[in-house]
Amino acid sequence: MTATSLPPNSAPRVRVRANRLVLYTVLVSLTGLFIGPFGWLVLNGLKTSAELAASPVRWLPTDFQWQNFADAFNLIDFLGYARNSLIIALIYATLVTLSSAWVGFGFARLDAPGKKTLFGILIGSMMLPQMITLLPTYLIFAKLGMVDTYWPWVFWGLAAAPYLVFLFRQFFAGLPRELEEAAIVDGCGYGTIFWRIFLPQSWPVLSASFVIAFTWSWGDYIAPQLLLSTDKSTLAVAVMTTYVTSAGTPVANLQAAASVMYVVPILLIFLIAQRGFVAGMSTTGLK
Repeated sequence: MTATSLPPNSAPRVRVRANRLVLYTVLVSLTGLFIGPFGWLVLNGLKTSAELAASPVRWLPTDFQWQNFADAFNLIDFLGYARNSLIIALIYATLVTLSSAWVGFGFARLDAPGKKTLFGILIGSMMLPQMITLLPTYLIFAKLGMVDTYWPWVFWGLAAAPYLVFLFRQFFAGLPRELEEAAIVDGCGYGTIFWRIFLPQSWPVLSASFVIAFTWSWGDYIAPQLLLSTDKSTLAVAVMTTYVTSAGTPVANLQAAASVMYVVPILLIFLIAQRGFVAGMSTTGLK
């Protein structure tokens, strides 16, 4: 063997290492792309107002203004608004997860005339923007006297969500038919089959759906701003509307600090439930 020759089977190993290097580079780049905005938000929350208004842009603060986070927390009833957001998000996420599971079970396991047409309409409704339905929904709740209450989120939760219905339908359609046939032979109805057999096996989709629905409600700004008064409003509305000067100018560094604290609960929920979330998203396409 000459000095420049390669040992046997070294070429495949070199290709594998090169492919891994490319893959890791792409993953690190994508991670930076997704984490970048949150990192920039944290940096803005640590700057003074003068540093935020400076031109050219100052990428790093001269002195980290940790006091901004304390001020953002103390200037408003932060815990009170967070409690309102938590109540609404828990109500909506719990109800919409269960109702979507029930509707998805029906589409997956029951036969009825027009089922495919109804499912197509359901999937088509996913393309409707929220703004199209928000005004008619507001008028309905106003007629029913439900403005400035949390009842709208109860009814939205009971109505199921098309995307979550699709997730559950895909998951339930992949379960063996023998499960329900054996239960029917034992005298079980479809309600019992759903609650005692299918729902306990769908924990990956349940956790994924709950996290998705909780994020939807926690991050919603338009509906709480339209339906709720200041005292009952959510943290999303408070962060965007209360950190202003007497002239109505936003205090950007306090808004950034409050936004960081506003995002942290969602990150913690995702980190805690990420295994079930990933499992649920990966199994809903199997059949």
